[in-house]
Amino acid sequence: MNLLDWLKALLGRPALDWWDLLDIAIVSALVYEVLKLIRGTRAVQMGVGLALMAGLFYFSRWGHLDTVNWLIRNMVGYLVFAAIVLFQTDIRRALAHFGRARFFRYFTRPETDDETIEELVVATTALASRRTGAIIVVERDIGLRNYIEGGIPLDAILTYDLLVGIFQPTSPLHDGAVIVQGDRVAAAGCFLPLTTNPRFGKELGTRHRAAIGLSEETDALAIVVSEETGGISLALDKGIERGLDAEQLRQRLRSLVMRRRTTGGRESADF
Repeated sequence: MNLLDWLKALLGRPALDWWDLLDIAIVSALVYEVLKLIRGTRAVQMGVGLALMAGLFYFSRWGHLDTVNWLIRNMVGYLVFAAIVLFQTDIRRALAHFGRARFFRYFTRPETDDETIEELVVATTALASRRTGAIIVVERDIGLRNYIEGGIPLDAILTYDLLVGIFQPTSPLHDGAVIVQGDRVAAAGCFLPLTTNPRFGKELGTRHRAAIGLSEETDALAIVVSEETGGISLALDKGIERGLDAEQLRQRLRSLVMRRRTTGGRESADF
């Protein structure tokens, strides 16, 4: 007996085919994602209440409680509209979550890249104008999970305000590096390996050496703001480019993203 015949006998229904299994798998995945989204929110209580009402509805049918059954049937329509109004914020969050799925990112990636680059450039230039030291790492093909786990996990949307706030001198996270994955800040307060290459002069500070050290071990990009001079540098491929302005940084980030998109004739992006 094959798998489909076994499921048919178990469920006591007409013959199953592979389309039925695909249907079940998609519904299961959707239910799982919805449960993950509402976990820890007030929507959980709403879900419990709806489940109790559904149970009461079937109990009223079984027990011939006609009045209770009539009441629940007439309340359902109003409850749907009430849920939309009360949980509009959670609904928006859920739709945004599904919109960030890999399949949909294929269509929205260019716009997301531009927004991410702009947030990085604006935050970097703002920090440089105040001479606030910072190091921002952008993950590429080689994962940075080891460094992320050594920091403080954030998993937050990358914004100018978040980056500037992290690197304020009064922030407990300002000494470490921020690691960016896609359009999100994965972690802050991360510690990176320092380069031991003697060809880099003593004028380079700890942040610059950490950025170069990471570029020696991975293919990540590291943007560095000097606390002493306010200069902007970009570490990449075991080297460092210093003295960049906002437009040069923007163009370098864009060229690196577009170059990786076309490398090897396949779709690829850093953000």
